[in-house]
Amino acid sequence: MKNQHMPYQHQDASPTASATSDSDQISKPPLWRRVLLPVIILLLAVAVAVVMVVFRPDPPANDPPPIAQLVETMTVTAEPVRYTINSQGTVRPRTETTLVSEVTGKIVRLSDNFVVGGFFNAGEELLRIDQSDYQAALISAEANLASAEATLAEEQARSKQALRDWDNLNLVTGRQGREPSALVLRKPQLAQAEASVRAAEAALMQARRDLERTSISLPYAGIVRSRSADIGQFVSIGTSLGAAFAIDVAEIRLPLTDEQQSFLQLPDSGVQSTSDQSAPAVRLSARVGSRMRHWEGRIVRTEGQVDEATRMIYAIAAVTDPYGRLGTERSAPLTVGTFVQAEIDGIMAEKVIALPRALLREDGTVLIAGADNELAIRKVEVDRATAETAFIRSGLNDGDRVITTAVTTPIPGTPLRLLDGNDDEALLEVENLAGPETLINDAGQSETADTDADAGQEQTS
Repeated sequence: MKNQHMPYQHQDASPTASATSDSDQISKPPLWRRVLLPVIILLLAVAVAVVMVVFRPDPPANDPPPIAQLVETMTVTAEPVRYTINSQGTVRPRTETTLVSEVTGKIVRLSDNFVVGGFFNAGEELLRIDQSDYQAALISAEANLASAEATLAEEQARSKQALRDWDNLNLVTGRQGREPSALVLRKPQLAQAEASVRAAEAALMQARRDLERTSISLPYAGIVRSRSADIGQFVSIGTSLGAAFAIDVAEIRLPLTDEQQSFLQLPDSGVQSTSDQSAPAVRLSARVGSRMRHWEGRIVRTEGQVDEATRMIYAIAAVTDPYGRLGTERSAPLTVGTFVQAEIDGIMAEKVIALPRALLREDGTVLIAGADNELAIRKVEVDRATAETAFIRSGLNDGDRVITTAVTTPIPGTPLRLLDGNDDEALLEVENLAGPETLINDAGQSETADTDADAGQEQTS
């Protein structure tokens, strides 16, 4: 059976393979059609695409309108402004005295006002040194003077009698016209007597002065700053007794830079009257307890030299009757040692525009809203700038609207929409842009504010 099966398979397979080979030769396309036809079709597709792109009609113009930026502005006007210069200093007395003993002795009396902080009047006796020795010296000086005067009177009488005797002698001898000598007229004795009188007068004057010096007083009303002596203490010449200062005028030493001086009309160095109305006025302020106190004064002089360490000049402000004890009504005394802030009246600027300092950009420009409500950048000239205010000399005109809202990237020509306080829709838009916990401040800028209600809601949630 094996031999019969193998020939059968060979007979069936041979006709099938021959039929397949003849079918492939009949249905297979030519070579050029298989290679060139796809390339031609691809090139035609590319050409059609290029034609469609080149001859495509332009789409209708539909540019979105520019979005106007919401800003707030302030309208400016040039006005005359008196500049004020700020400084600070410590109150000190204009007149201060160190009390020193001019005589020797024991302190036998002290005034009730001779205590630290005690007020005293002009000429009031503050303390007294034992006067016994000086009263005795005064009596002795008076006696010496009386004796010297008696001797002088005696010598004067003798000199006159000697002159009469000389004249009588010449009359008897017939020698009229001869001049007597100084010894004849006792002139040396007379000169000695006169000198003795002057010496006695000087001794009397010294005794009186020493007696007066036993009583210590000052020629002004003031306050006792310190006391270094007490009753019963023995003091000698040169012993320190204490210190006091006058309360008629207090002074404040105010440092000024070169720039600040250019806006002031300072008086020349030297003492001036505190009532001079042409001197620059100065307003002083200090916190006393829980309240701010204020005082008025004037710049009376400058020190006339520049401090080598700080390169500043010092102006002296004076306040009359700082303690209010000489007739001036004051709500609070200006005590010596108080640190005060000073605001000095400067020169008058005829026509400047005052802007908040934050609106002046670093390059000296200001953002304004033009007549067509478009953003514009204006170059300005600054006359003076402080930490709070910039005073514009030129570059802005009356009626210009300066933008007070912070603009991150200012571009000239940017359309603007001005914020109106009555425009609820604009305010709501700003609040929505800023967030639910954001408020709009006075400058039109957004700032975060945490309220108690929000905090409570967050705690509850």
